[in-house]
Amino acid sequence: MIEAYSEILGLVERLHRHFLDVLRVELRNIGVDDINAVQALLLVNIGSEEVVIRDLKDRGYYHGSNVSYNIKKLTQAGYIVQEKSVQDKRAICLRLTEKGLKLCESMSELQQYIAEQIDTAPDSKVKFRNASETLECLERTFTNYVRYGRK
Repeated sequence: MIEAYSEILGLVERLHRHFLDVLRVELRNIGVDDINAVQALLLVNIGSEEVVIRDLKDRGYYHGSNVSYNIKKLTQAGYIVQEKSVQDKRAICLRLTEKGLKLCESMSELQQYIAEQIDTAPDSKVKFRNASETLECLERTFTNYVRYGRK
């Protein structure tokens, strides 16, 4: 089991780096040079909703200074707007500008293209469902460890 576990961890790491490479290439292809792939992914994770910075951290996507730096850069580049929350004046809400929404649409088209390429393989739906279940199990295991430690 340790070999399979180690293999999955390495693969997840490599996939994330490759995915950022894909986003970099797409940004270059559509002429976007004012943000990087990590920042584009942050925009996608915000999407068309208004989101509080804390929620991005709570979802496990980002950590403190990382998200703050990228939000600052995205605000300066005109992709997002920051506003104080109406409910909690201490919280900062983020929403995409038209420029940000347009970029998210391009990223969505890219994801659709990639999904169509994958879907041509035999049994791809079953294989992806199994992979997803395996990764969800791993995520639950990590989350439980962080919350409760070793039992």
